[in-house]
Amino acid sequence: MNPYLEALQQKLSPSDFKKLAAIDNPNVHEFIAKESDLCHPEKIFICSDSAEDIAYVRKMAISTGEEKAVLTMEGHTVHFDGEQDQGRDRANTKYLIPKGVAFSKALNQMDRQEGLAEVRGLMHGIMAGKTMIVRFIVLGPANSVFSILGVQCTDSWYVSHSEDLLYRAGYDQFVKAGPRSDFLRVIHSAGNLNGDMVSVDYPKKRIYIDHMDNTIYSVNTQYAGNSVGFKKLAFRLAIRKASSEGWLAEHMLLMGVFGPDGKRKTYFAGAFPSACGKTSTAMLPGETILGDDIAYIRDINSTARAVNVESGIFGIIQDVKAKDDALIWKVLTSPGEIIFSNILVKDGKPYWLGMGEELPKEGINHSGVWYEGKKDENGAEIPAAHKNARYAVALKALDNCDPELNNPAGVELGGIMYGGRDAKAYVPVQQSFNWEHGIIAYGASLETETTFATIGKEGVPEINMMSLQDFISIPMGKNVNNNLEFGRKLKKQPLVFGVNYFLRDLNTNKYLNTPQDKHIWVKWMELRVHGEAGAIETPTGYIPKYEDLKKLFKAVLKRDYSKEDYIKQFTIRVPENLGKIERVSRFYQENVTDAPLDFYGALYMQRQKLLKAQAKYGDYISPECFAKEGE
Repeated sequence: MNPYLEALQQKLSPSDFKKLAAIDNPNVHEFIAKESDLCHPEKIFICSDSAEDIAYVRKMAISTGEEKAVLTMEGHTVHFDGEQDQGRDRANTKYLIPKGVAFSKALNQMDRQEGLAEVRGLMHGIMAGKTMIVRFIVLGPANSVFSILGVQCTDSWYVSHSEDLLYRAGYDQFVKAGPRSDFLRVIHSAGNLNGDMVSVDYPKKRIYIDHMDNTIYSVNTQYAGNSVGFKKLAFRLAIRKASSEGWLAEHMLLMGVFGPDGKRKTYFAGAFPSACGKTSTAMLPGETILGDDIAYIRDINSTARAVNVESGIFGIIQDVKAKDDALIWKVLTSPGEIIFSNILVKDGKPYWLGMGEELPKEGINHSGVWYEGKKDENGAEIPAAHKNARYAVALKALDNCDPELNNPAGVELGGIMYGGRDAKAYVPVQQSFNWEHGIIAYGASLETETTFATIGKEGVPEINMMSLQDFISIPMGKNVNNNLEFGRKLKKQPLVFGVNYFLRDLNTNKYLNTPQDKHIWVKWMELRVHGEAGAIETPTGYIPKYEDLKKLFKAVLKRDYSKEDYIKQFTIRVPENLGKIERVSRFYQENVTDAPLDFYGALYMQRQKLLKAQAKYGDYISPECFAKEGE
């Protein structure tokens, strides 16, 4: 017996000891033993992913009060995070950087030794009197070139239960892997909890990423984006691994889109910052969802193939309506295992903002007993539910879950889309001139507004490179170059598209798209991949022809599409596009020292095309002007 396994024996039941001993990997035993020695749990539970162990985790999440079985629908539970723990915490999420190493200035970082001393100091003895739950996860399909193994130690039964819904079981993979030492490590503690089982030491919240040791530290937080380590936290480590090995780890949805005959299915990936339409795109009715958050993409036989890292959804519930989101609405209102978080509960029913029905004037939410007009400690009125309220559900619960979800070979990508909250510049959908132009002008130049999914001020415009700004763990210029080189090596490159669901009228400030319109843009992209739709060349990319969109609106949405709407949506706004290029260039000049020359070259060419068109047609150019040029 190795010394680490022997040291753990006193805190393990005989059955838990047997489960851990079946994993022939001393590095696993060492990690668990060292974190146990740091956190001092009363006992350790090893989850083997058996039906009995999974049921026990769910039972404990409810019996401890971390989740509340107050909803009348079978299988539905509610978890509440503290008022100061309602989103990803940028300020307290940091990379631990050794002396002599520097990340891009835009990334939050600190000295590694200083950070380790701080966070391990905060975690010393933090699990006294509690149980340390050990979970084994496989990211990506099992038994696949995409597979990455991970271990998380946590004292939160809610976090452990969330992992059951969001990830593929990994215990058997660890048993089969033998002494393999390559795995990601996460240590988490919710810290001190109040009577409502909510983390209270939020001033001491810390989420640190030690890339030198492939370890995530998360303490004094319960919000899943900060505490479920294999979500966005381990994603940062995967980005580094992908960079060193020549593949891509991306903040992307994966979906299957059917062709006009209803038989052909084309797979798309899509990068959108949180609350920018990613999940609603992946959940379009009549199409299939493979994933809504994180994708691994590899070059396999000179084609781009992708997998969903996860097997569930941790989705934003605000604005989910029966008429707009029929598939997810059905799941959320039917029996089945779902964890709601930070919603309003009244008489056993869940309520959330923007659900399309009147909300109760009182109930229970993340602030405790809630009533209309209740205010927080700063005097601000507390809404009925939080804007970033969520649901966690397994993908297999959805009627449109793609059958290729667990295919070890992944799926071939026909297209990649990039989208953010851009009120003024980009048209609703456009195709890049080539791979390089798409990666640079749509991906690396992705601009959006901050949203409620991140703690801090909302509505602030920012560059969010490929929707990775919060997660990038390598030099930013290197990430751009990695994408460029990845595509250049492919014999069959996915087409690259830019989408923008948030374009507004410059005079009225009203949105120029309805939520349903995105389905048309996606259908047009599918036709473009197969060369079955025309396009008009503009300075920023290829845009759809009116005739093609008119047919799609009628076929897909049973709606007439006017020429007036088309012209409003696809007018090229030259001043706003020039302003975007200026902001992007300034951001990279100030924050990115290693941007490839191709980056500035592509922006220069786009600027020159805009200026040329401006000189000929003016500031705001109807798509019909470019259509005539192409005739």
